Amino acid sequence: MKFVFASDSFKGSLSSMEIAELLKREARACFPDCECVCLPVADGGEGTMEAVLQACGGVSLEAEVLDPLGRRIRAGYAGLDGNRALIEMAAASGLPLLRTQERDPLETTSFGTGEMIRDALERGYRRITIAIGGSATNDGGMGAMRALGIRFLDKDGNELSGKGKDLEMVCRIDDTGLFPLVRQAGFTVMCDVKNPLTGPDGATLTFGAQKGGTPEKLERLERGMKRYEAVLKEAYGQEAGQREGAGAAGGLGAALSVFLQADMKPGIETVLDLVEFDKKLEGASLAVTGEGRLDWQSSFGKVPGGVGERCRLAGVPVIAIVGGMGKGAEEIYGHGISSIVTTINGPMRTEEAMKRAKELYSCAARRVFRLFKAGMEAGTAAAL
Repeated sequence: MKFVFASDSFKGSLSSMEIAELLKREARACFPDCECVCLPVADGGEGTMEAVLQACGGVSLEAEVLDPLGRRIRAGYAGLDGNRALIEMAAASGLPLLRTQERDPLETTSFGTGEMIRDALERGYRRITIAIGGSATNDGGMGAMRALGIRFLDKDGNELSGKGKDLEMVCRIDDTGLFPLVRQAGFTVMCDVKNPLTGPDGATLTFGAQKGGTPEKLERLERGMKRYEAVLKEAYGQEAGQREGAGAAGGLGAALSVFLQADMKPGIETVLDLVEFDKKLEGASLAVTGEGRLDWQSSFGKVPGGVGERCRLAGVPVIAIVGGMGKGAEEIYGHGISSIVTTINGPMRTEEAMKRAKELYSCAARRVFRLFKAGMEAGTAAAL
């Protein structure tokens, strides 16, 4: 008997690994000789690096880089083995690195993210995954690419620094100095948004305000981004700005796609590939996934939907244990999930549920495995 456990964390109460350990304990109470494969997972957001490190047994690394305003900081990323690395751009270029009054997309740069990529390449990593959520920048990725040797020039041939305000001055791109190791590597981008580079759904007008952009600054940035998009098209002959995800992270999605030929993939799909989920699912009798609250969004880029689809293709039944169910939760049945079990077993406030999270989750897991055992026994009886 083999079980595979791959649940997202229950934010504020249980980590992905804590959930896996509770599942293992309850599974072995019901099936003493079972094999349990515990895989901490996440969807590319908070906790992704920690989950992948735990699942893959990698190492935590640090690089000295520039933060969004050019201050030197230490940013962490993960080395998953001798060849694979996982970088979260938020560690170098994220909004949490700035105080509210410091947010200004005209002045911020993604240069530090490029420095992290360069550091990983110099350490010998050749398969690099970049999670690009939570950025403080709207520079089209120019800062990151400048750290990798690409020069963005104004009308007089002067090199621009790679800040948001430089977008409106870009006239030419010189990629002859691209860091040589880039050509020896493959890049994957975790990206769960489909926004283009420009327009009403683009990088600036969709995300710029939360990065400190006033209406006047956003208007200026959008003009600059359209200029940048035109320069990219003229130089590389492609509609890079209109690709799905081009506008992610203030346009970093477009830069990674054009200059590094990166593949854009949903966060949960990337995480499942990194932890070799399909391989570890082989021979499984049951998988268990879940998240704190399951609703209609869970089918789109969230852990339960991603795990459910992989299990469906492998022919493995999967149950979602969740803290609660919201509107549209049962849509998840169309994505490989066989059933949903909630941890809440009586009327209670959210605060009480979170305080009793371990107890309630263990009880729910116990019900799942007892029901699974009953189903096996029913199947055996029917065969006699």
